[in-house]
Amino acid sequence: MKKAAKRAAGLHRASLTKLHDLDAALELMYYGWRGMTLAADQYLATLGLSRPHHRILYVVARQPDISIGALIDVLGISKQALNRPLNLLLQRNLLTSKRSVEQHRTKLLRLTAEGQRIEQRASDYERKVLRAAFDRVGQTGAAAWMAVMGAIADNN
Repeated sequence: MKKAAKRAAGLHRASLTKLHDLDAALELMYYGWRGMTLAADQYLATLGLSRPHHRILYVVARQPDISIGALIDVLGISKQALNRPLNLLLQRNLLTSKRSVEQHRTKLLRLTAEGQRIEQRASDYERKVLRAAFDRVGQTGAAAWMAVMGAIADNN
């Protein structure tokens, strides 16, 4: 990875003034996310895709034949926000859409083989970063991280 890209990912964190006792934690969350997604985002960019596309592919890979409404609920976004990235994935044949047999007005989404390949590769970049971090902090640190992130995720 290029030096400028590392800096952009926050691996060389700025010394920002702390205005609150939780600012250091907020900065680590922000820079940690950027550091985890940097390689995946660079890969996706080579394909003309971005983070929203990966989020859609990630969910559909784990819930084949998910309805568009259920996908909106899982992602926590509006139908309008989903529209553009979903249409691009369908146009590029990375997803298929078919009508539900039970509910004819419902469309079900599934990854194509190419969609599966792209999702897996992008997620592998992120898993590699997580694995290295968990290996560095050990089982206790990884468990603590999972507990904190679980508590944050439940805050909706």
